Amino acid sequence: MRRMTGIKTRNRLRKLLGDVGFDLIAAALASLAGLSAGSVTAASAALSVAASNDECLACHSQPNMVLSLGEEQILLTMNSGAFAESVHGKEQIACTDCHTDINEFPHPEYAKSGLREFSFALYEVTQAACQGCHAEQAANAMSGVHQQTLEAGNHNAAMCADCHNPHYSESTAGREEVPDVCARCHSEIAATYKESVHGAALIEEGNPDVPNCISCHGNHNIDDPRTVTFRNNIPLLCARCHTDAGIMDKYGVSTNVLDTYVADYHGATVTLFEQASPELPTNKPVCIDCHGTHNISKTDNPETGIALKENLLGKCPRCHPDATANFPDAWMSHYDASPEKFPLVYYVNLFYKFFIPAVIGGMLVFVITDIIRCAINRGKGAAH
Repeated sequence: MRRMTGIKTRNRLRKLLGDVGFDLIAAALASLAGLSAGSVTAASAALSVAASNDECLACHSQPNMVLSLGEEQILLTMNSGAFAESVHGKEQIACTDCHTDINEFPHPEYAKSGLREFSFALYEVTQAACQGCHAEQAANAMSGVHQQTLEAGNHNAAMCADCHNPHYSESTAGREEVPDVCARCHSEIAATYKESVHGAALIEEGNPDVPNCISCHGNHNIDDPRTVTFRNNIPLLCARCHTDAGIMDKYGVSTNVLDTYVADYHGATVTLFEQASPELPTNKPVCIDCHGTHNISKTDNPETGIALKENLLGKCPRCHPDATANFPDAWMSHYDASPEKFPLVYYVNLFYKFFIPAVIGGMLVFVITDIIRCAINRGKGAAH
């Protein structure tokens, strides 16, 4: 935050004084730094004599400025107008605020074995600048799977500039734009998502109720979805939306899905693992095992919807290889039994709701009256 304040202060002064006046004052302060090591040093740091953006753009606005990186190339030409309209341009962030190692020409050499190695070398230099202004987001990213992958030596993982173009980003991407950002690396998954019930509603309708990539995976603090902990937590992840009556009531979808899942054998086991041993795997199904992950469809879809018995039957043998055609009939599809849905189960449950209290109540009456009768008989015996 201090760094951001210093950058803004310096840029305001440069704008007020002009480049020449700014540099003269900065030079004067720098010369005074030898006489006073206190506030003058801090002021001269704020008024650094780093090259202005105009100096950088004198070269980098030239068309077709290309750097060869082995068999790949990177375009170094900058669109000065687009940068001026970007969020960094409007904040008057100087090029050298991020490219802190560039203070002379020729510039420092970066890795040239390929585009990703070049990008990673640049990322290592500019990372501190991102952290200086975006401390919370950077701290979250440090614990995310992308950063962990980078630290493990795989430089194909996403870095800040892969998602947030530092030169042209106008603001945070809209909800419907997020899949396209993720598609830069995860193209097949993004394409599958766009065909799903969630993706189609987001892309085609702009529906604000459906999840996009970051709704499930997070944005900067992205967890590794391959871990046991992530899998065990999936029912609670889906429940964020599917237990929200404000969302589900609009589409006639039951909000009781989590309770009915937890009440059955599958859900009870998964919940136990999630609460007691989140790092231990379980072979019991979670939401994605039946509904899919990125390819989730409507349950009544004639080709893939699991509300149809023949489609559900294709899922069960994954865990139950001996499942017969009648096997799916044992599952009530997250419904509570009612006269309309599963009436046999409903009336059996209703019978036992009366039968069990009647039996237990009758036994209690019998025991209590027997105790009273015994007490009366003892009293009569004592009297004789």
